[in-house]
Amino acid sequence: MKDHTLKLKLKVWRQASSKTLGRFVEYEASEVSTHSSFLEMIDQVNEGLIKKGEEPITFDHDCREGICGSCGFMINGEAHGPLKGTTVCQLHMRNFKDGETLTIEPWRAQAFPIIKDLMVDRSAFDRIIAKGGYISVDTGNAPDANSLPVPKPDADDAFMSAACIACGACVASCKNASAMLFVSAKVNHLSLLPQGGVERPERVHSMVAQMDAEGFGACTSTGSCSASCPKEISLSNIAKLNRELLFSALTRRQAPSGDGV
Repeated sequence: MKDHTLKLKLKVWRQASSKTLGRFVEYEASEVSTHSSFLEMIDQVNEGLIKKGEEPITFDHDCREGICGSCGFMINGEAHGPLKGTTVCQLHMRNFKDGETLTIEPWRAQAFPIIKDLMVDRSAFDRIIAKGGYISVDTGNAPDANSLPVPKPDADDAFMSAACIACGACVASCKNASAMLFVSAKVNHLSLLPQGGVERPERVHSMVAQMDAEGFGACTSTGSCSASCPKEISLSNIAKLNRELLFSALTRRQAPSGDGV
């Protein structure tokens, strides 16, 4: 593939911290290879800023392979940019036109306070996971793969839910900043597996309660969360989460007194 270069105008959100006001600052990105990833383009802009003695643009990243979920911001109002099923680190500059203006800003959500520029604090997700995103297993060697048979439809469904990388795009694209798609994926992944049965009644109750405590908004099922998800997590997970909530309510209500319920 022949290498072409682009000249772009960038409008980047700059903010020193969550306690300071932010603003858009314009930059020019020139001689950008169409083979470059979006993050490599920002790297190039940052190199120029550093040479001029200016503060580079701060953004989150790690693997740059669409696996870790660290990267993520809005590009022209779209989470992770214009391509479906793609993280911003996998987005290549050949998807943009020469002379185009790109507006780049962080996830906007009360539960994701800005750390600096395009980097936000997503530790709210960690606290939700800590409330129930685990299983109780005996210590020791790993069991044989076939020692706990799982029906293939359940295994496939659990695998699809487990694909969530907790990037936060679902929250950023939701008009209510809801985390229901993230929470439902984590809950349903474990509820479908026999290893997750021990915590099942309490898991969904505890994780949803923590989600609410973190300040995420309510779900109104517009579907923007699933549409912007780089791993294309299905919206059906939210319906399954609601069933898990009902199961939890009935199970916890029937529990004997003295169990701390």
